Amino acid sequence: MKKTLLILTVVLGCCALFFPSAQAAIKVVACEPEWGALTQELAGDKAKVYVATTALQDPHHIQAKPSLLAAVRTADMLVCTGAELEIGWLPILLRQSGNPAIQPGKPGYFEAAEFVRKLEVPTRLDRADGDVHPSGNPHIQTDPRNFAVIAEALSQRLSEIDPANAADYKARYADFLSRWKTAMARWEKAAAPLRGAAIVVQHKGFPYLEQWLGLNEVATLEPKPGVEPTSGHLSEVLEQLQRQPAKMIVRAAYNDGRSSEWLSERAKIPVVVLPFTVGGDDQAKDLFGLFDDTIALLLKANS
Repeated sequence: MKKTLLILTVVLGCCALFFPSAQAAIKVVACEPEWGALTQELAGDKAKVYVATTALQDPHHIQAKPSLLAAVRTADMLVCTGAELEIGWLPILLRQSGNPAIQPGKPGYFEAAEFVRKLEVPTRLDRADGDVHPSGNPHIQTDPRNFAVIAEALSQRLSEIDPANAADYKARYADFLSRWKTAMARWEKAAAPLRGAAIVVQHKGFPYLEQWLGLNEVATLEPKPGVEPTSGHLSEVLEQLQRQPAKMIVRAAYNDGRSSEWLSERAKIPVVVLPFTVGGDDQAKDLFGLFDDTIALLLKANS
C-alpha cells in the first residue's frame, strides 16, 4: 500500500512539473487598464492579470512600487501600449525585474501600438516641442477599431505563451470580436450627431477618438504636449473661441481640471470628463462600458 502511494505521488509530481498550464493560470502584467481588460476578455480564467496603473493616474509618469516590481518579476507576459508611452518608467522596471521572459524581443513582451497605424507622428524630434513621442501619439485606446486589430494579435500571442490553451484563446477571441463589431456599429450610429463638432482638448490625448467620430479639434489647453497651460495661453485660447466657438472642452479623468474649468466658466461651454480608459468612472467598468459612457457623455454635451 505504501509503495503504491509513493508511486502515485511521484506520478502526480511529474504531471505538475511537465504540464503546468493545466495547473495554473499564466501571469500577465498589463501596463494600463485597457490592456488588462482586453487580456481578461481573451483569456478568462486562463490568465491572472495584474494592472500596473489606474485610470486616475497619468500613464506617462508612474512610480514602480514594490508590489508592481514583484508582479513583473514573476510574470509570463507583459502587455503595454508602447510607442514610448511608458518610456519614463517601464525600462527601469524591466531591468530591475531580472525576468528574461518579458524583455523586448521575447514572446512575453507585447506592445499594442505595434499593430495599429499611429497618428501625429512627428516630422522632427526636439524636447523644446514638449512631450512628443517619436513613434506617434500613443493614446490608441480611444478608438475601438484599434481593439479589434490588437485583440487578434494578443490572442495569438497568448496562444504562443500558453499553447495548451490555444483553442480556448481562439474561441474567446472569436466571441469577443463578434460582440465588439456589434457594439461598434451601435456606437457609430449613436454618435452620428457628433460628426463635425468643434472641441477643445486639454491634452493631445484624443486624435484617435476624433478621427473615429469626426470631431473637429480647434484648440488645445496645453501649449505643448505635457506642458501645463499658463494664464496667458488660456487667455489666448479664450480669445480664439470668441472667433471660433466650440461645443465642449474634453479632458481625461486623470487630468487636473483647473484649467478646463477656468475656460469653461468664461467661454460658457461644458467640460466633458471622459473616462479615457477602463475604470475612469463608475460606468466604464469594462471595455464595452468605456465606449458606452464616452459616447453618452459627448452626446450630452453636444445637445
